[in-house]
Parts: sequence; structure tokens; C-alpha cells
Amino acid sequence: MNSEFKFNFRKRKRLSSVLGLILDGGKLEGVVLRRTNGALQTLQSFSAPLTLDPLTAAPELVAREIRNQLDAAGVRERTCVVGVPLKWVLTAQTELPPLPEADAASLLQIEAEKGFHGDASELQISKSSTTLASGKKFVLLAAIRGAHVAALDQVLTAAKLKPVSFALGVSALQSAGGTKTDGALTLAIGESTVALLATSGSGVTALRALEGAIETEGSHRTLHADVIAREARVTLGQMSGELRDQVKHIRIFGPRELAQQLADEMELRFEPMGLKVETVTAYAPGAFGLTLPPDASLSPAFSLAANALTERGPAFEFLPPKPTLIEQFVTKYSSGRLRTTGAIAAGVAAIVLGLFLYQEVQLWSLGKTWSRMSNHVNQLQKIQDQIAQYQSWYGGNYRSLAILRALSLAFPEDGVVTAKTITIRDDGSVNCSGNAQNNAALLAVESRLSTAPGVTDVHREQSRGNKPPIQFVFTFKFNNGGAQ
Repeated sequence: MNSEFKFNFRKRKRLSSVLGLILDGGKLEGVVLRRTNGALQTLQSFSAPLTLDPLTAAPELVAREIRNQLDAAGVRERTCVVGVPLKWVLTAQTELPPLPEADAASLLQIEAEKGFHGDASELQISKSSTTLASGKKFVLLAAIRGAHVAALDQVLTAAKLKPVSFALGVSALQSAGGTKTDGALTLAIGESTVALLATSGSGVTALRALEGAIETEGSHRTLHADVIAREARVTLGQMSGELRDQVKHIRIFGPRELAQQLADEMELRFEPMGLKVETVTAYAPGAFGLTLPPDASLSPAFSLAANALTERGPAFEFLPPKPTLIEQFVTKYSSGRLRTTGAIAAGVAAIVLGLFLYQEVQLWSLGKTWSRMSNHVNQLQKIQDQIAQYQSWYGGNYRSLAILRALSLAFPEDGVVTAKTITIRDDGSVNCSGNAQNNAALLAVESRLSTAPGVTDVHREQSRGNKPPIQFVFTFKFNNGGAQ
């Protein structure tokens, strides 16, 4: 069943260049276009015979033949839009009453199953809608067998191509004659068939491949214009009166000689009915909203490529959307025990993801808090480093200063006794050497030092000389640990 009834197509990246390919009977036509600065540029164009049928021959052989033709034409573009043969298409038309979107999709699915006399799930279905001034809405369903689409996709992939659209060349051509709002009957002369397409307003109302209208003998082709005119009349007769009244023009595309032959026949039969017959030999100005190359030749391949580059969706799209890896996984493991296991695994993954998310939120919050307090922390750290560096100079124990204070208080201020060296050891013992003018002054110093707080065991180690100066050395213990 057409994916249009199931889910919407994914939005594709805008193309800057594309290869337009047409499979028409035993012929392969292609055009490579590039879009630059509001203009289209033709890079390569070619037309070559295609001896193998993509539906019946081995895909590898068909892919090799297509690849060889592309290499011979110097085509390196991989992205392509493909015009599928109209003879592959089945059609069914229905009038759609006013319904909600979901109900309308269900009704169209039922009509597809009725109109195509088979399993609609095996078809790739597209639709075109036409709304008349009276409010009536008609829908034309066009379908291609899914096996045909898969076979063509396999061939193109093997030929190192990347198809982005499977459309109809005649529907791309029908807008080349201008921007008329009136309905038109389009006839496109192909290699072995004539494509017939009727439009009314913005939608397609009829679509047929006229077999037996062209006979080929060697390189000569014979067009049976009377057969085409008859089938065109039958097609118009099968349309409802309101749709038929919308058709005001007959536009003919194809080789100049054959197109003119067909136009002469159609004028005789349809101009009395009020239909204007015209042959279209070139693109109308502004046909695609871009500047066309001067050598642009009117062809389905060029029209398909130009529509792709200008992001104009085709009237009918038959390429199913490519499933994502997640969709492939879900399709493969969507039943039974594996589905239960997958649900459990998904739940565990969701819990773990939630925990990681909570952790990230906490880290973010803490990081934000740290950013607010980092300056203060850095300042405190600098102060702490300075304290550690100079702490020994600012301690609470001043033992050395207390010893020096005791000595300075014991020594007289008049300089009778002076100290030369003072040695303070870790165990609290102090050694002091100096000079004294007389022995009495030295005894007075020792006496005053003995009565100082914390000083014990004052003992003169030696003294030399009876005349001034008298050299002395005395020691003492300092035990109170210093003053505060």
C-alpha cells in the first residue's frame, strides 16, 4: 500500500544537481542538471538503447548495461529522479465525499482494493486530487506493483545510483506548455507508446498508456493518429461531465514530425468540440521559475530533473520512503519474546539515561555554585598560603625573645658589662659570652639573671683576666617556655 496512507515522506535535503532518467520501452534517456545562481545548467544529456528489461532480466546485467551507458556519456552524478514506464501504472478514480482526514484515508484504501482487484498492500499507490468549483472532490489513484518498484530500485542501486523519486515523465511534461489554469488533455509520443494524461485544475483526472498507437519497423516509426484520437475520445467520454467540461486544450509533445501529424488529426476531430489543439516544442518562459539553458530541449528527463531542483513535487510519487535504522529494528524485533525483551531493555536504558541526566543536572548546579564562590575561595587560598609561609614568624611562643629580654634586664645600662655572643639551644640552655669592666658588675649581672622568671642554673663557665676588660662565659637554663 502506498506509504502516503501510512506516514508522511521525510523532508529531503535540497539538491544542487540531479540526473533525470527516463525508461521508455527499449530506450534510456538522461539529462544531468545543476542549479546555480537562479539558473539551470545542462551538464550532460544522452539517449541510448536499453536492450534488457529491468523486470525480467537479471538485475546485475541490467545495472551493468545502465552503468556502461552512463560512463560512455561521462555521467558521474549519482542522485537521480526516474520516470517509470506508464504501462506499469494501474489507475482507479473515485469521488470523495466530505470526510475527516482519517476517514478519507480509509475510504481511499477500500476504493484501492476494489479498483485494483487485488491486495492493495502489494501495490505502491499514489493519488492526485481535483476539487471543482461545485465543491465536489475527485481522486485518481495510480498504482505500481511493489515488485516492479523493488526490482527497479535494486537495478539502480547496483548501477551505483541513488534514486530520490520514481515519477511519471508525462506528468512532468504537462506543465511545460505554460501556466494555464484550464484543464488540458496531454499526449506525449514516446518510443513505443503514447502517454495520455488529463488534468482539471490542479489535479490529474485521467492517465493511460495507449498501446498499439506506434509501430516500429527498423528505424522507421509509424504513428496511428486515428487510434490515438479514438482513445482520447473514449477517455473524455468516461470522465464525468463536470471534469470533462474543464478540459479546454489538447497539448501534444514529441518529435516534431509525429507531433504535427497527430495534431492535424486531433484538430479535425476535436476543434469542432471547442478544444484547442497545440503542439508544444519548447519550454514556456518561467516554466520552472528559473533561467533555462539556451540549449534546453523539451523532454521528460529534463522536466523531471528541473522539477526536482526547484522542489516541485511530482503529481505521482511511487518511491517508498527508506526506513530508518530504528524502524528497521522495530520491524525486525516487534513481536513475541523479543518485543518484551526489547521493552525491558528500553526501560532499563531509560532509567540509566535518567540517572545520567540527574547527574548532569547536579553537576551543572554545583558548577554554577562554584562559579559564584570561586573568586572568594581563591582569595582565601592565597591568604592560607601566606600564613603557612610566615607562620613560624608569628607563632605564640616567644622563648627566644623572652631570653633576650631577661638578659637585657640583667645587664646594666651603662655598658659596664656587655655581651658578645648569645647561643640559645633547643633544650633551653643558653650560653652567653662577653666583657666586664670589673668582677663586681659581673656578679651583679649573674645575680639579677638568677632572679629572672624562668631562669635557673646560672653558672659561670670561665673568666679570664684581673684587669679590665674581664672576659667571661656563663650559662643558664630557661624553663618557662616563653612569655605571651
